[in-house]
Amino acid sequence: MTAEYFVVRGQVEKGDQRGRELGFPTANIALRDQDGQVGDGVWAGWAERADGTRIAAAVSVGRRPTYYGADGYRLVEAHLLDFSGDLYGEVLTVWLGHHLREQEAYPSSEALIVALNKDIANAAKWAADNPAEGLPDVGTAEAGVVRRVPRS
Repeated sequence: MTAEYFVVRGQVEKGDQRGRELGFPTANIALRDQDGQVGDGVWAGWAERADGTRIAAAVSVGRRPTYYGADGYRLVEAHLLDFSGDLYGEVLTVWLGHHLREQEAYPSSEALIVALNKDIANAAKWAADNPAEGLPDVGTAEAGVVRRVPRS
């Protein structure tokens, strides 16, 4: 475990609906950093809604290589565990707490679904061991900018 979280805040934007089609809807936040100050990968973390509700999340940071290769737009895609609802237009704060794996291109949607199920199980286990009550205050943040925040 690292001594810090990576945190990003931003408005949830409508994407191409692929996560929903695969059975894993995501809240998409565009990243201003297209060069990758935070490397691409899949993370276990937490998402906080505007009302202060915190929900465990499996979070992808990157270009979605299975569908877009190296040419995709970098974004945060947070799959909120045990959540259903519409988050479009809402501002979320996402904490990246534990790097689960690197991004990779899968040969099929079916192979990606297998990996996503594993990511979700790992994210749920991490969240159970790292409760939301222990998340550090992030103060104000510029939308779409990833910041490092020390752990409490």
